Amino acid sequence: MSGRPSRRGARAYAEAGVDLAAADAARERIGAAVAGTRTALAVGRIGAFGAMVRLPSGMRKPTLVLSTDGVGTKVLVALQAGRFDTVGEDLVNHSVNDILVHGATPIAFMDYLAGAGLGVEQIAGLVEGIARGCRAHDMFLAGGETAQMPGLYQRGTYDLAGTIVGVVEEDRALHGDAIEPGDVLLGYASTGLHTNGYTLARQIVFDHLGLDLDDPLGSTGGTVADALLAVHRTYFRSVMPVIDRIHGLAHITGGGIPGNLVRILPPGCTAVVDPDSWDLPPLFHTLQHAGRISSEEMRDVFNLGVGLIAVLPSAAVPAVQAVAAADEVATWRMGVIREGSPAVRFARP
Repeated sequence: MSGRPSRRGARAYAEAGVDLAAADAARERIGAAVAGTRTALAVGRIGAFGAMVRLPSGMRKPTLVLSTDGVGTKVLVALQAGRFDTVGEDLVNHSVNDILVHGATPIAFMDYLAGAGLGVEQIAGLVEGIARGCRAHDMFLAGGETAQMPGLYQRGTYDLAGTIVGVVEEDRALHGDAIEPGDVLLGYASTGLHTNGYTLARQIVFDHLGLDLDDPLGSTGGTVADALLAVHRTYFRSVMPVIDRIHGLAHITGGGIPGNLVRILPPGCTAVVDPDSWDLPPLFHTLQHAGRISSEEMRDVFNLGVGLIAVLPSAAVPAVQAVAAADEVATWRMGVIREGSPAVRFARP
């Protein structure tokens, strides 16, 4: 027997909360989006049970770098705003940054979308955003899964996750072990919250301040929706051309600067961050004031306008900053590595 439900079975399935006709329509849109991401490394047919991708040729000891992540409760803001493609792009960019810190080039991506009662525009919009992020990095959207699960999810809600595959020469991978006292901390500007801290940010904006999505948000110069749905920035083009000049990279995600920078520090190294080296963006000022949040908690929850930190020799800073400037990403010296146990300390020079 065919695994496809009969017409009567399909009606029963729709009454139970899974619309196969809508799924078919979404699948056509998804197929077109995926086809647009195929690269020279892509192998096999779209829609197969498994995804295949070649390793780039010419590498001596190619090493795969993999990461899985989601976009957290940012999806709730996107749902409220009726925007679906931006969080798909967020997912890709976040994942690219997570393997970039090891010096890896992305080659393939897979997504997982689960929800209930999702329409064609919602499903297709999410995947089209993912595909856009993949195309921007010359990365194959190798496959994924869309699961309609009424009973587990409330109707119209969803969650989104993805797995990225990258590759790096084994002896060129970044682990942080090259970091040494005297190295400089170079901060890269974020485009807002990126994909972390949304549970607290939503509580402050919607509950404490009582704002709607179309309301202006403090001194940010934009609406709540604009500020909270700004796309997570990718740093691939800002970093990869000078990756060999860098001793370590930290993607500033959940846990903020202290929780992520410490992850790359080798024994004998303490990171000293100068809190006066950059201006806190208006969004974070607004959240801290309205939520009455201490500076310590702000540092633990939000990125504070810093999306990535590079650790590198002082002599390499001008060249590394020039590449970031060409990608229109602001950078600044924000601290130094000192002798000590692995830790992150905020201190004025």
